Amino acid sequence: MADRYLVPRRLDDPELIGFWTIDEFAGILIPFAWGILSQHIFIGIGLAAGAWLALRKAKTRGAGSALVHAAYWYLPGSFLGLKATPPSHCRLLAG
Repeated sequence: MADRYLVPRRLDDPELIGFWTIDEFAGILIPFAWGILSQHIFIGIGLAAGAWLALRKAKTRGAGSALVHAAYWYLPGSFLGLKATPPSHCRLLAG
């Protein structure tokens, strides 16, 4: 009865789907789904493993924040859902 509530040990841990974070899972899911739909399952598994390794290596080098910055700069404003930041097309701001 004392274990009614789940208290995380560390508050900064990312959400996991299985053993992977959400972005790693999406990187695995897309090539694997392509492999299933195109009836090349082993190629899809290989591409999914390669995508997972590439994402893992990019995240350790700090490329995750660079991807977010590039998404803010090049994609439409509603993609990231940021409301407190100015639109990326405004180059000069008064202030």
